[in-house]
Amino acid sequence: MIRSITLAAIVALTPAAVSAQAVSPTTFVTKAGAGDLYEKTSSQLVLATSKNAKLRQFAQMMVRDHTKSTADVKAAAAKAGITVPAPKLDAMGARDVAALRAAKGTARDSLYVTQQKAAHQRALTLHQGYAANGTSAPLKMVAGQIAPVVQTHLTELQAM
Repeated sequence: MIRSITLAAIVALTPAAVSAQAVSPTTFVTKAGAGDLYEKTSSQLVLATSKNAKLRQFAQMMVRDHTKSTADVKAAAAKAGITVPAPKLDAMGARDVAALRAAKGTARDSLYVTQQKAAHQRALTLHQGYAANGTSAPLKMVAGQIAPVVQTHLTELQAM
C-alpha cells in the first residue's frame, strides 16, 4: 500500500509537471526546508535502529548534506531579502515519518529506501525547476548547486 502511494506521488510529480510551474521564492524556500527536514528526521530514525552499515552510511550523509543545503538556502534567501521561517514537515513528510516510526527492523530499512527515492525525486524536481525558472537570482544559484547533490543521492539510492 505504501509503495503504491509513493509510486503515485512520483508519477504525479514528474519533473516536467513541476518544472513547468513557476514557484515563488517563498514557496521554494518553504518546500526546500520541508524536504530537508524530512531527510534529516527520517535519517536520524534509521540511524537509531538500523544494523545495515551501508544504509547507516547513507543516512549519515543525508543528515550532513541536507543540513548543509538548509543552511545554503537560508543564506541565499537572506541575500534575496526573504525571511525564512523555521523548516516544518509538509503533510507527506509527516505521514512518511509516522510510517517509519511504526515500522521495525528491516521493514523500516526497506521503507526508508522507498521513501528516500520518492523524496529525492521530488527534491530534484524542485531544485532543477527553480534553477531553470526561478525569479530570485541567489535562490536560482543555490538550487542549481543543490540539484547535482540530490542527483548523486538518487543515484546511490538506485543501487540499494
